Formats: sequence, structure tokens, C-alpha cells
Amino acid sequence: MKKSKVFSNIVLLGLVSMFVDMSTEMVYPLVPLYLTATLGASPAIVGVIEGLAESIASLLKVFSGYIGDVYHNKKRLAFAGYSASVIYKIFLLLAASWPGVLVARVIDRTGKGIRTAPRDALVAQSSDVKKLGGSFGLHKMLDMAGSSLGALFAYIFVATNFGFHKAFLFSIIPAVIGVLIIFAVREDKNRETVCEKLTLKGLKFDGKLKVYLAVIFIFCLGNSSNTFLLLKAQERGFSAAQVILLYLIFNVSASVLAIPSGKLSDRFGRSKILVPGYLIYGLVYLGFSFLSEKPAIVILFIAYGAYNAFISGAERAFIVENSPPGLKGTILGLYGMLQGIGLLLSSIIAGLLWDHINSDSPFLFGGIIGILSAIIILLILDKDNLIKFFRKTVKGA
Repeated sequence: MKKSKVFSNIVLLGLVSMFVDMSTEMVYPLVPLYLTATLGASPAIVGVIEGLAESIASLLKVFSGYIGDVYHNKKRLAFAGYSASVIYKIFLLLAASWPGVLVARVIDRTGKGIRTAPRDALVAQSSDVKKLGGSFGLHKMLDMAGSSLGALFAYIFVATNFGFHKAFLFSIIPAVIGVLIIFAVREDKNRETVCEKLTLKGLKFDGKLKVYLAVIFIFCLGNSSNTFLLLKAQERGFSAAQVILLYLIFNVSASVLAIPSGKLSDRFGRSKILVPGYLIYGLVYLGFSFLSEKPAIVILFIAYGAYNAFISGAERAFIVENSPPGLKGTILGLYGMLQGIGLLLSSIIAGLLWDHINSDSPFLFGGIIGILSAIIILLILDKDNLIKFFRKTVKGA
């Protein structure tokens, strides 16, 4: 593909994500409110729903990535995965109890499990190898712009008493638009690398990447669903409409910072962005545990958006750069699978901590895990520079 077509391909993939995420985020902040206020579900049930939906879907990510690598059908997999977003809203409309919402969320997350790795592989395929961070940053910016618009609509729905079911129905429109845009995306099969048959024994890749993925899994044990952030804000005295505005602020922050963060990781190295990103996460979660003033909560949501922007582009770029040729979609899928399994465990842990200790404990736990992850990632990615620094320090002393 020519450079202009390559760039337009990344933009098209970003627009697909923008419209589908707009649809999803129209209802995402409404679902915990709908579950607790209308259907009478407890925070523990909300955690189980979010964690179970994410984990079931996450198991598909590695298989979807591998199928895309082997059969070079990434575009078709992305189409199937994004189409599930439309089906999700229909099932959400029909749900009359929390098990019905669980089924709907599983459908939605299954779609994400199918589409994420092939889509990220398409972004990588369409990018200049020296600008991977910027390419993923551009995609994330459009993705989060859609999320921001969706959160804005969610706020309008709540502020005007639009009604949950009307909101669910309205959210189908942007999802359909996003799915239709996929037809304009091009998959360059001439650039594909031949992928050999994969076995668990034959899954060999860089040792640094293996350790990094292990750290990601540990981190995810403390990274519970964003639903708990919304419930925490509500507990701190924000109204339902104000909670949606906080979620909007988070999305805007992530969207604005996504491209600069990705480009900075291209220029200065992945660790210079990833380590501060995980450190910000840890401090934000500790903040939710210890701070209760409303201005502080607003700042925490802005900072949480910064963490999201710092991590998204740089992390995917690092994984692509260190994945074996022909298995980039597979490793991206493995990355997503580990995140999903971790989210199941973390959401269950967070729900139990909330119910049986107090509402601050999930964030204290997540904050400690986040800071430890930042330290370990620094040791993994910047080990040589740290050794040089300590040697100079010892000599200077």
C-alpha cells in the first residue's frame, strides 16, 4: 500500500472504533446505574458481571489473533467482532434481570475478543515501523474521541431522564455506522508473513516480552473494572449525571493525550512513557482510596485518562516490536487474553473487598499493585541504563 493509503487505513480503523465506542460508551456508564438502581444488583454482582464478561471474551483474543495471522482474514474477523456491538444493544434492551445483562455483556466482550487483536495487527501492518507508537496513538485518539462523545450522550440521557431503554435503542445507530466503515478498510495480504502451525511448545518469543506479559497479568489483578470508579464517585457525593460527566472528562483526557504519548514513546523509548503511565495509575488508585473532596476526584479522573493514553500506544508498540514475524496478531491476542483473565479476578476481588471490608480497599490494593508494576517494568526495560546509573553513583561517591 502507498503511504497515503496506509495512513488512510489507520484513520478508517480509528473511525470504526470511534463510532462503535461512541455506541458502547453511551450505555457503559448507564449499565452499573441500571443494575444497581433498577435491577437491585450489589457491587459484588456488578464486579462478577464485568469480570466474567471480560474474561470469557479474553480467551478468544489469542485464538482470533492467531487465526488472523494464519488465514490473513483480519478484516473479516474485525467485521464479525464489531458487529457483535449491535447485537449487544439488542440483548440489553431485552434484559429484565442481572443475568440478562450478563448475557448481553458477554456478547459485547466476545465481539471485542474477536476483533481486538486482528484490528491492532491491521494498524501495525499499516504503520511505518518507526512510527508504531504514533500510529497506535492516532487510533487510540479516535477511539477515545468516540468514547467521549458516547459519554456526553450518556450524560444527556441521564440529565434529561431520557430513560435506559431509549438510550440503549439510540446507541445502535453509531454502532451500525462503525460496522459499515469496515468495508472501506484494506488488508494488504502481500505484506503478511507466513505463520507456521502454532503449538504451546513452539510459542517462542523474546524473554523480555515474556517477563513483561507476566507483569501485565500481575498488574491486572489490581486493575478492576472502571465501573468501580463510577460507583466510587457516586459514593463521594456526585449525582448520576455528574458521574457521567466525570467519565466524559476521563475519555477526553485520554483522547487528547493519546497521540502525543505515542509519538513520545517513538522518540524517547517505550519505558519513558510506560513507567510514568503505570506510576500515574498507582497514584490515582491510592487517591481514590484516600481523597474524598470533589475537586480532587475530578483531578483523579483527568489523571486516569492520562494513564490510559500513556499505556495504550506505547504498550502495543512494544509488544509488536518484540513479537516474532508472522505472530504479531497472536501475541497481541495473548496480551489481551492475560488482561481479560486478570480483569475477571481483579473485579471479583474488588467486589469482595468493597462488600466485606470497605469501598476504599479495592483502590488501596490496586494502587499498591500499580506502583509495584511501574518499578518492575522500569527494571525490565531500563535495566542497562539503571546499571550504568548506579555504577556512576558508586564511582561518584
